[in-house]
Amino acid sequence: MSAAVNVIGAGLAGCEAAWALAQQGIPVKLYEMKPEKYSPAHKYSGFAELVCSNSLKAARLESAAGLLKHEMEMLGSLTVPCAKENSVEAGGALAVDREKFSDAVTEKIRSHPMIEVIEGEVTELPAGICIIATGPLTSGAMADVIRGLCGEGLSFYDAAAPIVTAASLDMDRVFYASRYDRGEADYVNCPMEKDEYLAFHEALIGAEKVQLHDFETHPFSVYEGCMPIEELARRGVDTMRFGPMKPVGITDPHTGRRPYAVVQLRRENREGTLFNLVGFQTNLKFGEQKRVFSMIPGLADAEFMRFGVMHRNTFINSPELLNADFSMRSRQDISFAGQITGVEGYMESAMSGLIAGIAVARRLRGLEPIQLPAETMTGALCRYVSDPFNSGKFQPMGANMGILPDIGVRIRDKKEKYGVYAARAVEALGKELSRVGC
Repeated sequence: MSAAVNVIGAGLAGCEAAWALAQQGIPVKLYEMKPEKYSPAHKYSGFAELVCSNSLKAARLESAAGLLKHEMEMLGSLTVPCAKENSVEAGGALAVDREKFSDAVTEKIRSHPMIEVIEGEVTELPAGICIIATGPLTSGAMADVIRGLCGEGLSFYDAAAPIVTAASLDMDRVFYASRYDRGEADYVNCPMEKDEYLAFHEALIGAEKVQLHDFETHPFSVYEGCMPIEELARRGVDTMRFGPMKPVGITDPHTGRRPYAVVQLRRENREGTLFNLVGFQTNLKFGEQKRVFSMIPGLADAEFMRFGVMHRNTFINSPELLNADFSMRSRQDISFAGQITGVEGYMESAMSGLIAGIAVARRLRGLEPIQLPAETMTGALCRYVSDPFNSGKFQPMGANMGILPDIGVRIRDKKEKYGVYAARAVEALGKELSRVGC
């Protein structure tokens, strides 16, 4: 190979993409604006800087995060081994010494003979094949470039409602219906009596919020449609009942009358294993979300696959724009990687770079692409961000067992059930890698 592949951004995703390419003998030009320029969140000069928590989530295989990391190692990850080599005590989680982890990744990248590091801000796409991994705080110039590629499919705020598993809902308390019985009964409805609503309202307005960074503008000051549910509640005791919790057009089959208020849940994925709380964008701390939203009838034992978030986060409408290997449908010479694709979390971002790099490398070498099984956490995430079904309502997603196909048997013990999911995933990925000769 004579022409190098351009990777823009040396965060987790960019480093994984560069490493995957280089390990396949593909020359790489890795562009990184640090130390010439820093985003408001970045402080360290090294690559793969962790700007928030130093935890990479659970380590055990029978967890979504642990399964993802295991699959990444099977696929040749750079960051997972570096994390393990620079881990710190964190109970059942894989947490790292931030600087040592960054230094380890940086040394691996800078010492690789197939990788050329180019320092300085990129303001236009270099000629040739490009993998854009500029992160959730993409600089203004690159944001303009991305907007030119993606059109209106570019968002600057991650304003998302919590997502729960369908299997964890108490179907004795909830019911399927659409407002005024229009169309199919696709919504799960959680009816509230007056006393339940008032208690919920009181808990909601008293719950603790996440403190935003100075560089983050709260979304609701920009767009009223992103109003956090707790802010809406503070406007008055009945405000939610005239907004996302309005009961008009809904009849509770258990009572034969209209409820005082209702929380509606909408299907989040094609399979119907996940549902989101409609209109419940929130900036509450995760523990507070679990406490307060579990007060909603039918959600007492809800399994939260994703908590609501509201923060500065540049991401594209991937289901409309990307293939499952993170290449653009309209331009195969351009791929995206990292949080900008709508995967949420450190390792999820790294995974997307790894898959994008592998896909480009195999394409350039004339090799058959890897078909990631839907049973794997990696494959499920890739499908989630590229499934046209999610277009128009797309919100970022992290690794969770709810996006995997059902195992077809009921196992009450969660650890045992997730162990079955993990074993199935590892076996499926192993078979695929053997099939393509990896």
